[in-house]
Amino acid sequence: MAEAGYVEGHNLGIEYRFAEGQYDRLPTMASELLRRQVAVIVAMGTPAALAAKAVTASLPIIFSVTEDPVNLGLVASIARPGGNATGVSFQLSELAPKQLGLLRELLPAASRFGLLVNPKNENAETITKDLKAAAAKISVEISVIQASNSREIEAAFAALVRDKVDALVIGTDPFFYSRRVQLTTLATRHALPAVYNLRGYAEAGGLMSYGTSITEAYRQVGVYTGRILKGEKPTDLPVVQSTKFDFIINLPTARALGLDVPPMLAHAARPRRRGHRLTRFLLHLLRSGSGTSRRFVATHRLARYWRYSGHARSVAKVRMRRD
Repeated sequence: MAEAGYVEGHNLGIEYRFAEGQYDRLPTMASELLRRQVAVIVAMGTPAALAAKAVTASLPIIFSVTEDPVNLGLVASIARPGGNATGVSFQLSELAPKQLGLLRELLPAASRFGLLVNPKNENAETITKDLKAAAAKISVEISVIQASNSREIEAAFAALVRDKVDALVIGTDPFFYSRRVQLTTLATRHALPAVYNLRGYAEAGGLMSYGTSITEAYRQVGVYTGRILKGEKPTDLPVVQSTKFDFIINLPTARALGLDVPPMLAHAARPRRRGHRLTRFLLHLLRSGSGTSRRFVATHRLARYWRYSGHARSVAKVRMRRD
């Protein structure tokens, strides 16, 4: 937006709406923005894009989705969107089979994998179908667990432990990404190797991530929004498909889980080393104190301040108490 000459609070006003994982609220929010007579709706995530498209066929919509926008019914084609919507497709949902393959390469003896999906997201069925097909080709089992709020995420991990899964694939979902600290902390607490779809998970302590660059996608959304505000039409702006992929292994987390990363896999990845002392310390606290007179309670809070540059700041708080 800044590249196009727009600065919030100066010559640009932004109406923010957050569903906080409650996707059933999105249609009402989209209708409210329509009544506010905004110039353009920026819809981040597939649920938001579908909700916006359902309430208006004329107001410009710039979306960022993780699936094929043609199959979603958002545009007529990638090159010629038609209608009132265009944006970015970074197709994370299609990467689940590749993520499973990377996890299997790291854990060649694993035979039972978990898959966590959000049943309120349109992509849950597709991700499940694709991953089960990929699993059948390498003769491994998939245990599908669903969660759509923080409490259900806690219950999901308890179920995965009961099912004795060897590792976990986290499905693509905006709500899951907003709960990445909870997800990565639970995976660490239960010593469950997991693969994620965005680098933010690895930066929050997750074992590894493979997916397209969300930073680049957000930047392109800003570029297109600026062009719409300057008078261009969505139908004239082809959908941008992400081509940059990030494969990251968090080596401190791998070591804490007792995993030896194969040289070829390590070479292919971009390891995250920042904050490794903090990661090891938290892992020690989370695993200490069982059956002893002193129990350590670790609360891992990472506050991230994202800008289009992709830089992040993390803050962790650790609390100790005696029983």
